[in-house]
Amino acid sequence: MEREMDFLEEDDLATNPTPRVPICLCLDTSGSMEGKRCEELRKGVEKFYNSIKADEVAVNSAEVCIVTFGGRPKCITNFRTLSQITELPSFEVRGETPLGEAVNLALDKLEERKQEYRDSGVDYFQPWLVIMTDGYATGAQSEYDRAVMRISKLVEGRKLTVFPIGIGSGADMEGLNKLSPKRAALKLRGLNFKDFFEWLSQSVCRVSQSVVGEKITLDVEAIKSWSEL
Repeated sequence: MEREMDFLEEDDLATNPTPRVPICLCLDTSGSMEGKRCEELRKGVEKFYNSIKADEVAVNSAEVCIVTFGGRPKCITNFRTLSQITELPSFEVRGETPLGEAVNLALDKLEERKQEYRDSGVDYFQPWLVIMTDGYATGAQSEYDRAVMRISKLVEGRKLTVFPIGIGSGADMEGLNKLSPKRAALKLRGLNFKDFFEWLSQSVCRVSQSVVGEKITLDVEAIKSWSEL
């Protein structure tokens, strides 16, 4: 099945020349996300998928990869346009919060996909990385430090847009700020995943309808609808 999906991804790059918007969702699925939090997260991701699919340009431009971290980081959905995705992935809630390892895996996936774009001659917009967690990072400190350093270099070089988002009162906002060199990390208002993912989908659609290299202004005012500023 994995080989079949790899073939479909390669074939799509050959047949669909639309410039891509790569988005990696790095999502906390540790034990503390069990119940309502994970349920609302899943509904938010579903809304994101549906909103992108409803846009005739973004559906063939936005590519989504999902990395989850609960027990250990894993990629549950490789980069594919929403026109290729027919069902929502399932989130398995378990374990601790190896955030540094997960972010490094997400960055690796983004780098791999950018190289595939270059090899296929497909243009792409600045990648997006969304990080959502409700706790403090476990795992190796060296991995967290490496993730901070990699993100800082990419953001400073205008090669990445990153949105670290804390969930609930137990989120380590100070730690998330280290993963956001240009702007303060944001805290989700309650469990308002749906409004966040609606904002994200609108932002991605706006990017997909622009020109590669053009500066995109985000709707900062709309951020107030889902975050505690």
